[in-house]
Amino acid sequence: MSGPVTVSITRHVDPDHEDQMLAWLRAGTQLSERFDGFLGAGWVRPAPGSQEWHMLFRFADDASLAGWVESEQRRWWLESAQGFVAETRVERRTGIEGWFDDPSDVDVEDLRPAPVPPPRWKQMVAIFIVFWPLSLVLNLAASQWAPDVWLPLRVTVTVLVMTPTMTYLLLPWITQLLAPWLNKQPVDRR
Repeated sequence: MSGPVTVSITRHVDPDHEDQMLAWLRAGTQLSERFDGFLGAGWVRPAPGSQEWHMLFRFADDASLAGWVESEQRRWWLESAQGFVAETRVERRTGIEGWFDDPSDVDVEDLRPAPVPPPRWKQMVAIFIVFWPLSLVLNLAASQWAPDVWLPLRVTVTVLVMTPTMTYLLLPWITQLLAPWLNKQPVDRR
């Protein structure tokens, strides 16, 4: 089971084709919206007039992303930008940085409204639900299996086991399980 996947693609654009780029971005978003698992898209530009554009696509899981990436629609869309857009870098984010996407302090123009991240206290509760039992079990096991091992070494080993377990298995699972609660918007009681 995989959790949400965000793909960031850096592209260089001829400054004379800015209007074409905006139309092309909107077309790509409209196409990707039709695919199962699509969660959103947007773009970031470091500064006005910059030739570098960062496109963002977010899908519910690897399979949904693959459906978009391997589609004829995407292939056609990419080919339509030949001559004014050049792809320079692609990044996929699925680990710790993708648990709760904080609003960016960079000027972002969203092509579709971004989801509001859960309040910090809910994020803390989700992390605690995973961290506390995992920490308890691993520290108990380490104290039983290696009671005479120097404490900092024993803690280092347990943290080395806990970090990838939390990042790649347990936190994606718990955030998916708690998604209705995490993403529930407060009721306005005015």
